[in-house]
Amino acid sequence: MTILIDPPLWPRHGRVWGHMVSDLSLDELHAFARTAGLPERAFDLDHYDVPEDMHPALIAQGAVLVDGRELVMRLRASGLRVTSAQRHAAS
Repeated sequence: MTILIDPPLWPRHGRVWGHMVSDLSLDELHAFARTAGLPERAFDLDHYDVPEDMHPALIAQGAVLVDGRELVMRLRASGLRVTSAQRHAAS
């Protein structure tokens, strides 16, 4: 079980954001997010959007910083990745 985050590179709403995923289960991801104080609205089907200022606390809590490619590769391998088609269908 590992919670992964990638570097915050995505500007939006006056902040810079990264992503947080689990390589095991959404239950694990949601539990970690709750403990970290992330709001439910930060969840986007297979990941949480996390602001840059939360990265140090998430790493201190046990999240592992990886690059974006590694994060996506591990998310796909877990079977939790939501494809673009699935994402559009959910909208």
